[in-house]
Order: sequence, then C-alpha cells, then structure tokens
Amino acid sequence: MAARAAIGLLVAAIIATLARATRSLSRSGAVAATGLGAITAAAGYSWAILLIAYFASSSALSRLGAAQKERLTGSITEKGSQRDARQVLANGGVFGVAVLGMLLQPGVWWTALGAGALAASAADTWATEIGTRFGGVPRSILSGKPVPVGTSGGVTVIGSLGAVAGALFVAAVSLAIGWSRLTALSAVVGGVVGSFADSLFGVTLQVRRWCDACGLATERVRHDCGSPTRIAGGIAGLDNDMVNLFSGILGGVAATALFAAVFGGGTSK
Repeated sequence: MAARAAIGLLVAAIIATLARATRSLSRSGAVAATGLGAITAAAGYSWAILLIAYFASSSALSRLGAAQKERLTGSITEKGSQRDARQVLANGGVFGVAVLGMLLQPGVWWTALGAGALAASAADTWATEIGTRFGGVPRSILSGKPVPVGTSGGVTVIGSLGAVAGALFVAAVSLAIGWSRLTALSAVVGGVVGSFADSLFGVTLQVRRWCDACGLATERVRHDCGSPTRIAGGIAGLDNDMVNLFSGILGGVAATALFAAVFGGGTSK
C-alpha cells in the first residue's frame, strides 16, 4: 500500500504539473489533485486509473472550445475552465471518501459510491461543455423558458445526451479496469441522478445574483463590467461548487443504493 501511495504521489504530481502548465488546474487545484491522486493509488491502481480517465476526459472537454465558452458564458459563470482546490474537492470529494472507505474498511460497495460520484461529476461536465458548444439556447429545467447560455439549471437536448455519455464513459472505464457490471450499471444511474440533481439545484437553491449596472442575471460576485453584484435569489453561500458537491453525494448514494439492493439480492456480476 505504501509503495502504491508513493508511486501514486509521483504520477499525480506529474499529471498535476502538466495540468497546471495547460491551465487546467490552478496552483491550489494542482495541490489538491496531487493529494487525491496519492490516496487513490493507495487503494489500488484500478481506482487511480478511473480517476485519471475521469480527469483527462473532463479536462479535455473543458479545454476544447474554451474561447467560445468564455465568450458565451463569461458574463454569467464565476469560474472558468481552470479548476482550483475547491472545485477539485467539490467534484472529487465523494470519490475521495469512497477511497478512504476502501482503505479503512474494504468492501465492494465502495466501488459503487466512487464510480457513481465520478459519473455524476462527469455527466455534469460533459453536459455543460457539449451543451454550451452544440446545444443552442438552453431552457430552464423547471419552467421550460429559454435562459442565457451558462445559466445554472438550463438544459438542452444535446447537453442531456452529453450527460448520459459522461456517465456511460465512467461506467465503461469501470468495466475496463475489472470492476463488476453491477458497479458499471450503478455508475450510470448515479451519473444520471447526479446530473439531474445538479440542474434542479442550480435553478432552485443555488445563489443567484444581479448586476444593477447591466441589468443582467449572473453568478459572479463582480460582474465582467466591473460592478459588484447583489444576491437576487437562492441560498447565500450555496454556489456552483456546493451544488456540484451535493450532486456528487446524491449520485454516489443513488449508485450505492442500487448496488446494495441488487447485490443484497444475490447478484454480484
């Protein structure tokens, strides 16, 4: 275990350094990712491979068309494609809990929690990146009314298909590394549940802000015009990172619940 952790620390540091160089991670994000990678490798190389595959695919999608995304969503979203420590933990924290659980009290159900949480994060990332580039005008998941591109809770058909694709990607990788078909199925369910929850929380609970100078809705504390914004709805402090964390929790719990229900009934393949 110690040897795996040491190798994991080295590999994670190299990947984080490269990600930092390509502006996929900030300095704090690189530190957080390195720590997460080290403890993940300690749990087993299969866990590390799944995390690397998730991070590589999500980073590649975030970097692809970054300029276009910034042009479309820059006045609304608070953060860009460069992930800081808070974002790393919001998206990978539940997976980290599953890793620690596997280290302290090994059990097959931890794979469902970890894969389900990563699938939820991947589904959200894929939906956002694909939907922003190719989905056209999004609509509120609650009202169905058109909303500006980048608005939390806005969905498109293409983006929703992207969410399913992201969950399927994590499930496919989990199968490739030797995890069970039940874990893969649980990951897909967790990914879809987490992505839906992310959109629902985004439009109902996430803090919404307003720029009086521009007369525009935004998630930014300071609008791109330079003016400070005011809270116009939602729960103060519940930003996109917190929504991502809660969605990952729900995705992981949904995956674990399905896994436990089926596994407890005698199916383990």
